[in-house]
Amino acid sequence: QVQLVESGGGLVQAGGSLRLSCAASGGAFSRYGGGWFRQAPGKERELICVISWDGRRAFYADSVKGRFTISRDNAKNTVDLQMNNLKSEDTAVYYCARHGTPFAAVSPRSSPRDFMHWGQGTQVTVSS
Repeated sequence: QVQLVESGGGLVQAGGSLRLSCAASGGAFSRYGGGWFRQAPGKERELICVISWDGRRAFYADSVKGRFTISRDNAKNTVDLQMNNLKSEDTAVYYCARHGTPFAAVSPRSSPRDFMHWGQGTQVTVSS
């Protein structure tokens, strides 16, 4: 019933910026934490960042801290990811996800297993 759809991926030069958006339908996003993950070919899926249900708390992986910003608009049922100063190592498929428990806390230790609904992914390619 719950569907998440990512958009905004594409090809960008190193040092450039890209903004990804995740739109939810079929269920409320506002009561749940959200997250962004990425997976490069031959590598495991990794956590990029998470945001609490009310947007008051957010946590980032060290690799993107200071460059990426997660935000949400509960009125629109969206969770966005602003990516600045992109590097070639950022090339991956990016996924958004909704936490499985309403009002649950999020932390840097959040696991993909905590997120029960996933988007189909959007490709981000950074050229040098």
